[in-house]
Amino acid sequence: MSEHYFSQKPQTTSSPKTWLYNANGKKYTFTSDVGVFSKNEVDFGSRFLLEQFTPPDIVGDFLDLGCGYGPIGITVADQYKDRHIVMVDINERALELAKKNAAQNTVENITCLQSDKLSAVMDRMFAAIITNPPIRAGKLVVHEMFEQAEQVLVRGGALWVVIQKKQGAPSAKKKLEQLFAEVDTVAKRKGYYIFRAVKV
Repeated sequence: MSEHYFSQKPQTTSSPKTWLYNANGKKYTFTSDVGVFSKNEVDFGSRFLLEQFTPPDIVGDFLDLGCGYGPIGITVADQYKDRHIVMVDINERALELAKKNAAQNTVENITCLQSDKLSAVMDRMFAAIITNPPIRAGKLVVHEMFEQAEQVLVRGGALWVVIQKKQGAPSAKKKLEQLFAEVDTVAKRKGYYIFRAVKV
């Protein structure tokens, strides 16, 4: 059986790669590795999500759900230094990279936690949850992540999701509309959709 980026303990031999990423006129240095989602660059979906994300007016921490090596959470934490960003992933290698990437970009307002979906943070509440979900883990896993996200959002908080049309955007939107009273398609580009679901 081939190994996926949502494996808890990747067994493939480490072969890290480092590159520069520009966001809002600032350069970030990211390192990724085999056994982790997107080894060679910040993937289009994550870049698109970062470009569209706007923080809610309400106070509270943010959650980067399925953070991988950390490009979304670290960039958001750096842009919104008054917020604390919790970054979770099941993948141990990804989390080690996320910690390393936070350090090499001198971003300190983050916490990295190993978590199967949101299991490690179900006792916390968040003002915003941002996710580029692990599509290859399957629709049931992704939809369960949406269900758990709704439970840990404060009223007025928002779940931001990027997903490709061919990888289940229509069914993802339908699921979000079952869980949230307010669901918007914020943007569409190259077959990718950005959804914002607000807990009212």
